Amino acid sequence: MTYAWLKAGHIIFVIFWMAGLFMLPRYFVYHQEAEPGSAEEARWIDREQKLLKIIMWPSLVVVWVLGLLLARYLGAFSQAWFHLKLTAVLGLTFYHVWLFGYARSLSRGMRRLSGRHLRMLNEVPGLAAAVIVILVVTKPFMG
Repeated sequence: MTYAWLKAGHIIFVIFWMAGLFMLPRYFVYHQEAEPGSAEEARWIDREQKLLKIIMWPSLVVVWVLGLLLARYLGAFSQAWFHLKLTAVLGLTFYHVWLFGYARSLSRGMRRLSGRHLRMLNEVPGLAAAVIVILVVTKPFMG
């Protein structure tokens, strides 16, 4: 029963986290299209900060805690598929931190990327999610 609850919680918070990873770069596109110093820009800064503070950071923490508990419960630390999954999740975590840094830069008026580049960033979590789901479902390299 503990396993089922851990797994359910992990999946729920992965969904929340992934939603944020998809939304934030899109917010950046709209933010960058707003006039610098405008009320609209201030609203985008507020939205970005709320998304990070209320959804993304808490979800990231819960995903990691429950994921590591699940891995321990399953004995996954000795399995190659899990090492690949962990690598992909670490990549998404670094992506999350990079997005946070970009949000801070945007809030200070630094617009380093084009809207096109930001739209392309929306593909990162989708590709990572596909790899992670395939690894978890198929568990390759398990002899």
